[in-house]
Amino acid sequence: MKTAAPATGGLVLLLGILLLLGGCASTGDPHADFEDSTGSLGDSAQPNTGAGDIYVKLAVAYFQNGQMNVALQQAKKAVRIDPGSTDAHNTIALIYARLGELGLADHHFRTGIEADPRNPNIHNAYGAFLCQQGRYEEAEQEFVNALKNPLYQTPELAYTNAAVCTSRQGSEARSEAYLRKALQTNPVFAPALLQMAKLSLTQGDLGNARNYLQRFAGVAPHNAESLWVGIQIERALGDLDRAASYLLQLRSGFPDSPEARLAREPEVR
Repeated sequence: MKTAAPATGGLVLLLGILLLLGGCASTGDPHADFEDSTGSLGDSAQPNTGAGDIYVKLAVAYFQNGQMNVALQQAKKAVRIDPGSTDAHNTIALIYARLGELGLADHHFRTGIEADPRNPNIHNAYGAFLCQQGRYEEAEQEFVNALKNPLYQTPELAYTNAAVCTSRQGSEARSEAYLRKALQTNPVFAPALLQMAKLSLTQGDLGNARNYLQRFAGVAPHNAESLWVGIQIERALGDLDRAASYLLQLRSGFPDSPEARLAREPEVR
């Protein structure tokens, strides 16, 4: 009998804004006809030397600090100074997405991809954006596009996002395949471990669900989502003491979270 899957959870996507500073500005590729999938990641020139790069960095810093108004101002400066910068368009797209300006976000994602079609970071970010909008098939294609670049430094991000997105489509098999690829790439990638715990729980494979959650806890601090997963696993296994321990951590550490509200509801039997 399958156990109910957690009601919350999401993509590892906007974490990717940290990777923008390791991205690459667009440069001309005289050998494009040979289908070199490495793009500007394979160029010998140092990336991020464009005129607007300082404003990209400032926008990212303000974004991380929650100062969205200033972040947007800096991102607009970056785009104005260097309209061909993929990093600038990726940054402003992420900011617009956070602000709910979805049309503008979509526009800047597309513009950034046009500037550097082989940049995996913006494909991953755009895929996550599309998945959030329920455009699942388009989103999966963007993750695939990101993974085409053999120099992509963090493919586990795109694999895990593809897993989340295909799971939302109801395809457990494809989701599991993506997660296994993520963990083959990076066995200690916490978001993939948590997603595998959730998937195993959904499939009723409680032993594996517990193992994946323990592996997650070995590399990352618990959050509301992981604690809620732990509660469900241990309740299903009949270990009420361990379930109570997770519940205490959830209520004390994340009292206002949706997971804490779910945990207060009577358990469905």
